Amino acid sequence: MTAPAAVQLTGNDLTFAQLYDVALHGAKVSLAPDAIERMKASRAIVDRVVSSGETAYGINTGFGKLASVRISTEQVRQLQINLVRSHACGVGAPLSEAETRAMMLLRANALAKGLSGIRPETVEVLCAMLNAKVHPVIPSQGSVGASGDLAPLAHLAQVVIGEGHALIGGGNGEIISGADAMRQANIKPVALEAKEGLSLLNGTQGMLALLSLALRDADIATDTADVAAALSLDALRGSPGAFDSRIMHARAYAGASMTARNLAHLNEGSQIRESHRDSIKDPRVQDAYSLRCTPQVHGAVRDSLAQAREMAAVELNSATDNPLVFARGGNKGGDKNASGDIISGGNFHGQPLAMAADQVAIALATLGGISERRIEQMTNPLTSMLPAFLTPEPGLNSGFMIAQVTAAALTSENKALATPHSVDSISTSGNQEDYVSMGMSGARRLSRMLQNLRHTIAIELLCAAQGIELLAPLQTGTLAKKAIAAVRAVSPSVVEDRPLAPDIESVTAKITDGTFSAILH
Repeated sequence: MTAPAAVQLTGNDLTFAQLYDVALHGAKVSLAPDAIERMKASRAIVDRVVSSGETAYGINTGFGKLASVRISTEQVRQLQINLVRSHACGVGAPLSEAETRAMMLLRANALAKGLSGIRPETVEVLCAMLNAKVHPVIPSQGSVGASGDLAPLAHLAQVVIGEGHALIGGGNGEIISGADAMRQANIKPVALEAKEGLSLLNGTQGMLALLSLALRDADIATDTADVAAALSLDALRGSPGAFDSRIMHARAYAGASMTARNLAHLNEGSQIRESHRDSIKDPRVQDAYSLRCTPQVHGAVRDSLAQAREMAAVELNSATDNPLVFARGGNKGGDKNASGDIISGGNFHGQPLAMAADQVAIALATLGGISERRIEQMTNPLTSMLPAFLTPEPGLNSGFMIAQVTAAALTSENKALATPHSVDSISTSGNQEDYVSMGMSGARRLSRMLQNLRHTIAIELLCAAQGIELLAPLQTGTLAKKAIAAVRAVSPSVVEDRPLAPDIESVTAKITDGTFSAILH
């Protein structure tokens, strides 16, 4: 496999593709020269404030409710170290390697924008850690999503300063101290200067990392759901008439049109529908909603994911800490007379991402819900002309009876997990931070929902492949045959009862690696 292209951070043009290259494929990272110059200019303003004794939040004051406490010039460095240590209060299972790398990259890129007053060399340490695969151990719980993801980012910052714990080299290595990890990687820990601890901690990069990775997996799952639906339609001898382009044009949602095209394309050339079109044996006039309305439901999922992606795309290249440092033209690093403004604001608030995460969660629950209904349609002898529970000898064999029950359990769990987080709030920091987003918990549940969804779609693929084979000698469409072949590569036809758990896991792995979604591209 060709190594991914190196990523140069400017703070202004990071893409999802670059994020995935760094998080999933180990692409190298560096700071762009123009980013370094902007960072030096904003840093000069911070240095001027410190030397002049002016009061500025986060530079020579306490934090949150303690913002009114003035810190002496001699204590500003210790203030930043104390901030990192005191905020490292996370609990729970640590973030995965991909989530950690995404979070590190996103924080480095936000700082590269040059509005945080942090020295370039501090961010270069973050880049060096990514390149050497020094991954801080970051507990996944402890953020309320404003002022940013403070606790998770504090655990990241601990390793930057040679404290905390880390894994080195990728994979499932042994957890070692942050100091030892930096020593082994030959990276000198940062001695924090004024404002730098706050700049490392104050931002939305925890929730953004999880949301961005979930969006990638959700796209793969949505394409796979189209593949599964096309197979189910043929297994149930459903009509593709509802996917006519004229119907889609009459209600012109982009997502619905895409799914309709996918379904028609996948079943193109199918003998099953053609053989059944004029049969007097079928009393049905219209298919059930879970078949006929697949474009409208899957399409709504696609459009919802697109909206969430647009929100996350803004956040990829945003400055999300507080206060922000705006240098005036002509400032240079080390300029004792640097001019500009240090302004307190609320860009750290995670509400946009929290609402986007809720939107994704609802989309995932929806996709699983309609998939489970198609499974029910195929396995229930009251709704299908296939053998009961898709087994040649029902009664002696139970076939896919309990596979449908598993899908129902997964679907119900995802419905509960889709409960919005962004409408919840609980006051923190002595009522100073009195309305928070819960964006991190909203994003954190997406990986669990995605796995539930992949398992559900895997069950649908298994059922649909079995159903189509039970209609032999009639053949499905050319692309649909490719999907069945991918199922059969890891799961043989079910002739008599056997445990299906291994088959579900094997097909799920194929969904995760993009085998089925690739059929559409």
